[in-house]
Amino acid sequence: MRLDQYTLGNYTPGAPLWKQLLWYFLGEPLFRAHWLPVSTFKVLLLRLFGAKIGQQVRIKPGVRVKFPWRLTLGDYTWIGENAWLDNVAPITIENHVCISQDVYLCTGNHDWRDPHFKLIPAAIYIAEGSWIAARAVVGPGVTIGKGAVLALGSVTGRSLEPMTIYAGNPAQPIKQRVISGTLVIHPHDLPKIH
Repeated sequence: MRLDQYTLGNYTPGAPLWKQLLWYFLGEPLFRAHWLPVSTFKVLLLRLFGAKIGQQVRIKPGVRVKFPWRLTLGDYTWIGENAWLDNVAPITIENHVCISQDVYLCTGNHDWRDPHFKLIPAAIYIAEGSWIAARAVVGPGVTIGKGAVLALGSVTGRSLEPMTIYAGNPAQPIKQRVISGTLVIHPHDLPKIH
């Protein structure tokens, strides 16, 4: 590959240069600061830069967001210390989702076949009631199904089924998720209706 010939092609960060610079030099350092642990202020700052944020969102110190204008967080979402939302493409996180410490959500990859190492952005979607455990990694274009769990330190580059617990690298399904003593039936276990 020829990195000296790398270009962004038709990709755009999605905001004018002044807004990008204001985020990088003022917004992001304040947002990420450990000395300012108040979620309310962090939510306000993200909203000022174009993020769509629900109610009662909790954001811990050290969280990184590349482009707030490409972020949607639902109600009662938790984002743990030092999580990195690397959103060159949109990241949507629905209600009641826990993103634990040091999670990396990566929305961009490169085409290793392209001599110019072309950027390939792809959105991440995390459905309601899911948990991405500490130090887990979610790759570009992944959808996390409703209520799914990605276990500690696991890595996924493919979408995860609802109400299923995944672990490992690459993440593999290990069992169905049980909530309050009730087994939730997995859609694949239901008989097919013709």
